[in-house]
Amino acid sequence: MNLLHIFILAVIQGLAELLPVSSSAHVILAEKIMGFDPSAPDMTFLLVMLHTGTMFAVIVYFWQSWKKTYFSNGQDFKRRCFYVLLATVITGVLGLLLQSLIKHVFFGGASNFEIEHLFSNSKLMATALAASGILIIFSSRLDRGQQADIRLPSAMIIGAVQALCLPFRGFSRSGATISTGLFLGISRQKAEEFSFALAVVLTPAVIIKELLRLVHAQHASAGASHLALGSLLLPSLFGMLFSFLTGLLALKWLSAWLEHGRWYLFGIYCLVFSGVVLLLA
Repeated sequence: MNLLHIFILAVIQGLAELLPVSSSAHVILAEKIMGFDPSAPDMTFLLVMLHTGTMFAVIVYFWQSWKKTYFSNGQDFKRRCFYVLLATVITGVLGLLLQSLIKHVFFGGASNFEIEHLFSNSKLMATALAASGILIIFSSRLDRGQQADIRLPSAMIIGAVQALCLPFRGFSRSGATISTGLFLGISRQKAEEFSFALAVVLTPAVIIKELLRLVHAQHASAGASHLALGSLLLPSLFGMLFSFLTGLLALKWLSAWLEHGRWYLFGIYCLVFSGVVLLLA
């Protein structure tokens, strides 16, 4: 893999991660076209580093808005942080249960099973994309926007839905969480803010998980885990920078379409792209 490959993947990740079109599906498809294995530890680590770039883009983009809501006063800060943390815990618990269910039901409890093994399944990815597209279209049509802000039951439901996005590449995290918020009657702006607050909390845990996976995978390889990680770090930082810059552009696009009633167009795109994935598969 050279810097041109990483640049292409970073731009794809930056544009797609913060739009409800599943960045993972786009990046994984691009990796396959370039001849890389999406389930390999080094590729999943690169993907996580690209996610880090978009995480920083989220923080920069939403910082002023969050200061007015999440940091307006001590009471609001505690309440909103509790909702975010509770939703994240629900995501983690249900995500682990779902992973265990997939391992034992579909892989016979194989000891070497990792959820990343699903990432190379194009049919599964296309199905998840189609499901995400349908969810986005329906949420756009049923958007009531009656509830001004997040409440405890809404936070719990959104956290549960987010868990479904962890094992299934193609089922957009932002698309699923924002759409769920719209179904629940939350205003578009608050649904968007809460969705990306969850992303900022969830991403570091994913980074640590993939870092440990990379070190473990390379540990038996002539003891070269440190060297392998070092050789990946600088190119990954390069990719992270470009995913950050393109992520800022994607967020402006997302906010504009969401606020102006064009949310459903992302759903149509997901349906079309699911067909492309199946065709290329």
